[in-house]
Amino acid sequence: MNSFFYVPLVSLALSLLMAPLLIPYLRRLKVGQQIRSDGPQRHMLKAGTPTMGGLIFIPAALATTLFFIQPSPYLWVAILAIGGFGILGFWDDYLKVVRQRSLGLRARSKLLGQLGLSLLVAWLALRLHGDGLLLIPFTSWAFDLGILYIPFAMLVMIGAANAVNLTDGLDGLASGTCAAAFAAYFLLAWKMGQPDLAVLALAMVGALAGFLRFNYHPAQIFMGDSGSMALGAGLGAMAVLTRHEVILLLVGLVFVLEACSVILQVAFFRFTGRRLFRMSPLHHHFELIGFGETQVVWGFWLLGIAGGMLGLIGAFWPW
Repeated sequence: MNSFFYVPLVSLALSLLMAPLLIPYLRRLKVGQQIRSDGPQRHMLKAGTPTMGGLIFIPAALATTLFFIQPSPYLWVAILAIGGFGILGFWDDYLKVVRQRSLGLRARSKLLGQLGLSLLVAWLALRLHGDGLLLIPFTSWAFDLGILYIPFAMLVMIGAANAVNLTDGLDGLASGTCAAAFAAYFLLAWKMGQPDLAVLALAMVGALAGFLRFNYHPAQIFMGDSGSMALGAGLGAMAVLTRHEVILLLVGLVFVLEACSVILQVAFFRFTGRRLFRMSPLHHHFELIGFGETQVVWGFWLLGIAGGMLGLIGAFWPW
């Protein structure tokens, strides 16, 4: 347990060291973020800010994890999820900012990649668990989904990856909320007797804290899909591998609200021809009704922390 103290410090230091090296290199390559023209006008000032920040904190977290603990099959599956979705996100970023294809990967190609990776992770998780048991928070109930656990786990993985991707729209928003979520899963992994996954979660917290030094407003670098998809998949994998999938709805409360705002916006417009929100995802709605960017970010960070605490209560219940 004492070594846990050093894990976030090492990953923090690696992030702080890597960022000043990578950011100027990305600037020279002109790997700049494209900004939505229909979004808040002050965001246009961010055009050209380097992206692909996942290349900073993902290697920092994984290197720290492998340094501090002997990996188990569970940890390798988590690394597969993070690395696989990170590579998929990197390719999407590359097509957007280097090849100048505004939408990046085609939706069908991205979905096929996510389906393939999540299927592999879900199948491996089922093999490792030996059953498809689903724990219900705030109760002592559990249900064995059997083979249906595979599509369920796939839904958790893909949903988390895309929800975090949608959340990554303001300086430091996804970084801070993901750090809070991984902090919660550190405690959940420790509770389940999985110290390797606990180290991974803690390394993610430290790496994201270091990245926030450069990602907080005004951001010097954005995380891009290479970061957001890897983080979402990492949280989904942590949920599946610790058997706390349902808890992710609370721990990732901000991501759930962001994803739901997009779904509701599309559905409401289709049926009424009007918008439910000024703009989706939800963080842009709050900006357009008058809140400052840092106000929205801090508000969502607090909501993320509250969701994490509620998730921990549900997971540890009954005490």
